[in-house]
Amino acid sequence: MAGEAGFGAFSRDDRQDCSTLATRWVTDTRVWYECTVRPFLPQVRAGIMTDDRWRSEGFEQMIEDSGDTMPEFVGLGFESAGLACAEPIVEHYRDQGKYFYFATALTLRNLDELADEAVVDKICRMLRGYHLAFSGLAGR
Repeated sequence: MAGEAGFGAFSRDDRQDCSTLATRWVTDTRVWYECTVRPFLPQVRAGIMTDDRWRSEGFEQMIEDSGDTMPEFVGLGFESAGLACAEPIVEHYRDQGKYFYFATALTLRNLDELADEAVVDKICRMLRGYHLAFSGLAGR
């Protein structure tokens, strides 16, 4: 994702118990795109997050103003990124009492799937889809 439009410098935020291994790319003040590997499930989550309640509410308003449901809104971004997933499951939640997320999970059979180029491509497209949806570029 490095060097792609909308994806700035990255940082890691792994939990000490290794239950969540997160890479974040800054996209705006207090807003990041995040790819999280959850090895114990196994699962990868792609999405957008903020530590600012008002930014989260602004994202909620953006979705409401679009007239789409949350899955339709993100799905348009996914379609624009080349994924055939019109209405992905989108989880909107608060984590650790300080982060607000919009994220979609990709369940894996096992962690070895992360070496599969098709899986990596899908994860990158999911991240691009979130970027396209939340930057207002989806469908253009």
